[in-house]
Amino acid sequence: MRALLLGGAATAFVATPAFAQDSEQLAAASTTEQPAIVVTGTRITNPNLEQSSPIQVVGQDEIDFRQSTNAEELIGDLPGITPGASNSVNNGSAGIATLNLRGLDSRRNIVLLDGTRLVPASLFSETDLNTIPVALIERVEIVTGGASSVYGADAIAGVANFVTRRDFEGLEAALSYGITERGDGERLRGDLTLGANFDDGRGNAVLSIGYQEVDDVLMGGRTFSQVGRGRSGAAQGSGTSVPTRISSTVPGGGGVNQLSPDGTTLVPTFNTFNFSPFNYLQTPFERYNVYASANYEVTPGIEVYSRAMYNKTTVRLRLAPSGLFGDTWQFPLNNPFINETIRQQICASPVVNVDPATCTAAGAATGQADPNYLEVPVTINRRLVEQGPRNTTNTFNQFQLWAGVRGGLTDSIDYDVYASYGETQRNLTRQGWGLKSRVQQALRADDATNCQDPSNGCFPINLFGGGVGTNIDPRSVAFFDQPTGFADNISLAVVNASLFGDLGERGFFTDTPVGFAAGVEYREYNATRVADVSEGTQDEVLGTGAPAPSFGGRYDVIEGFAELIIPIVEDVPGFYSLQAEGGIRVSDYSNTGTSVTWKAGGSWEPFQGVRVRGIFQRSVRSPNIGELFLPVTTGLTGLAVDPCAGTNPVGNATLTAICIAQGAPPALVNAGVISQPSAEQINLTTGGNPNLDPEIAESYTIGLVLTPPQVPGLSVTVDYYDITITDAITQRTPDDILNPCYGPNSDGNGSDPSVCSLVIRNPLNGSLNGGGDTPGLTPPLTNQGRLETRGVDFRVAYSLPMSFGSLNFDLNGNWTDTLKFQAVPGGINRECVGQYSSNCGFPSQTLGGEITPEWSFNLRSTVSIDDIADISLLWRWIDGVDYERILSRAGLDPQFESIDDASYFDLTIRSNVSENFDLTLSVFNLLDRDPPIVGNSVGTSSQNAGNTYPSTYDTLGRRYSVTGRIRF
Repeated sequence: MRALLLGGAATAFVATPAFAQDSEQLAAASTTEQPAIVVTGTRITNPNLEQSSPIQVVGQDEIDFRQSTNAEELIGDLPGITPGASNSVNNGSAGIATLNLRGLDSRRNIVLLDGTRLVPASLFSETDLNTIPVALIERVEIVTGGASSVYGADAIAGVANFVTRRDFEGLEAALSYGITERGDGERLRGDLTLGANFDDGRGNAVLSIGYQEVDDVLMGGRTFSQVGRGRSGAAQGSGTSVPTRISSTVPGGGGVNQLSPDGTTLVPTFNTFNFSPFNYLQTPFERYNVYASANYEVTPGIEVYSRAMYNKTTVRLRLAPSGLFGDTWQFPLNNPFINETIRQQICASPVVNVDPATCTAAGAATGQADPNYLEVPVTINRRLVEQGPRNTTNTFNQFQLWAGVRGGLTDSIDYDVYASYGETQRNLTRQGWGLKSRVQQALRADDATNCQDPSNGCFPINLFGGGVGTNIDPRSVAFFDQPTGFADNISLAVVNASLFGDLGERGFFTDTPVGFAAGVEYREYNATRVADVSEGTQDEVLGTGAPAPSFGGRYDVIEGFAELIIPIVEDVPGFYSLQAEGGIRVSDYSNTGTSVTWKAGGSWEPFQGVRVRGIFQRSVRSPNIGELFLPVTTGLTGLAVDPCAGTNPVGNATLTAICIAQGAPPALVNAGVISQPSAEQINLTTGGNPNLDPEIAESYTIGLVLTPPQVPGLSVTVDYYDITITDAITQRTPDDILNPCYGPNSDGNGSDPSVCSLVIRNPLNGSLNGGGDTPGLTPPLTNQGRLETRGVDFRVAYSLPMSFGSLNFDLNGNWTDTLKFQAVPGGINRECVGQYSSNCGFPSQTLGGEITPEWSFNLRSTVSIDDIADISLLWRWIDGVDYERILSRAGLDPQFESIDDASYFDLTIRSNVSENFDLTLSVFNLLDRDPPIVGNSVGTSSQNAGNTYPSTYDTLGRRYSVTGRIRF
């Protein structure tokens, strides 16, 4: 198969259609003197052949008006596009900005630069939008609904192609500055671009240098996010707090009790820690980028070209102080910081069960050599406020090189052969997290100043002093607060050879010839992670959730592809134009074998200005390196209510038996003292699966395009889309485990008791919290999922000439009829349109974590005053949404059950101050609208933070931006 694919391209007899709002302008710009215009979604370059796939275009004016610091801001809030990771995501962020088309997850689309792939920035083949050279972007073209037959796997939800300016000549310098009305969140962007033609226009070279800096905004800097809110609406933080909580049983108390204020006893209280103000609403980053390109016509028909891109990006993340988050510790009963009362309480715990005399003798032991010395297993919850906040720095060094030769074989057939190689190096460092092994070493103390093992400068840790936050000695903090880190190295190599053009001077029955494209492509992906000992060890770095052990993986693929667009009839009554198109791609993966993707469609224009288009596509996505090879580790996921917690199982024999079978101590279950999830988070154990197969998607679009010549300047498009993904790479959500196990009423009467084996509890306290000794939920990654979405995209653009210039209106909207996720056959087929919850927001496993409203639109209205100025108002509207309707609302604040529709207005004025200088001023969130408040626990911690959804709703408030640009 590989020899066949390397030897030549596969043939095809069907093709794709596409429409872009700029299609007429693009066609007009295509002349014999200029390079061929490539429209995203097809490799066929004839401007007279329109493909059938809908294309959404962000043009140069929109780019200028938005004054974006990075490419994610150009497209992240477009209707039909669900925000991916962005600088609004702090907890769980990998330091990159991603694209999530149709809410189907960022791993199911491709980001292109001038039609070519970019090196991934993550182990899951995600492209970091921060690496796009915004200063050189001419337009962005977005195709949704599948493009695998044109661009290969990963494009089952579509592609976003960032198109750069060609043959730039002159000098352009721009400087942007922005700040919020509260005086924080400053943004700075500077770009310098130089370009020149040489050798009488046979060659061109461009160099662009850029710098961007975004400052942080803390949750403590906004009133709505200063205090975390739980389901009930009351202030609720983490159960890991100050003073210390420790597993023990006291009269009337539960399984985990808190140190009394005077430090003399353990009492049945529960003090929570407000983690919110430490976190970022806007994560800070700094980026340097360099982009260069050159092309030279060696002889007529032979042009050599090259591109090079380099980015260095530093992204900083911050969380509340680290702690001992319910892990199991071997606690020496002769610890010098406890008194006899606390010691006896620990010994009396059902999970310790040491008699009083032995307990007293162990307390008097002089060291490990003493025969009375005894350590007992306990769980400890203590926020290490003395360390300060947890800081993480992600530093990315990314480069990519392209080199190729292109030209014309004949007057109607062109060729393009190129090779590309890129690498992303990510270095992650942590400070202020703490090491578990060193805390354990510091707990084993002979006295208040000497550890049993003094190596590495050990100093004893006092977790039992009275008061708040001042009782751990700085020398102890210096001992266990050690920096840690890991490095990811990801590479992509591509070799592509293609032919494209026209088959003859005219078609079979038309003056317009048949367009074709065919070629072969080879890609090789490599990824490695090298972690230090601490990062690679489960539970060693406190407060991280999952560790990041070293591993590596690779795969390659050889593909052959072909496309045709066939004009059937034109310029006859009832058939101003009739076209068919199709494409096929045969892929041979080293890890998953051979797969075939294809498309078939066409368009019919009964008379000029009215076009009907449609296309069907079968797309395939092969699993990426992370999904295949990521080691199994224990991390965190969201859960507010544990069915085995509190008194719920007491008196219920069925439920009690389930909880005990999952590892909970019988005494604690029967006493009804198992704690609810700390900070509404529990453990999740998962990893890659080398036996995964490709996903399969079938999609179709049917649309209408109106550009009536009787109404110059009017363009209307309406497109229905339907995408279904089977054999989807997914895993069960928490509710997909809890409901079949415990039943919808959490009474033990579940529909599938076998699912209960996916729950493994803390052996000491019965909770789903703790370190690696508590796997928690253990859903495997499988090909059992199913995703589907359908809806309508619509756009109305109208330009009305006026005596002073023009009035321009551009309405871009989306109606999503359904967005469903089913983790396994027979599981809940969960509807996520217009709903929010942790189930409709589980990145990498379901639908990406963000809100998908039923209706949304952007309306830009612009007054252009000749060549003097533009005054533009953008209205962004998001439909109201509800808490997931099939879930219980017990204990949920009624205010958190729904979010009203939201409107945001951005006002921009762009003025041509002189022939060579223009100035752009903007006020974003003009009306200073606050975000909706829903607490911190209705969704995932990555996307539901600061009591709201910061990637969907504006959390910064009114802000200002100014950009000055000089051109020569």
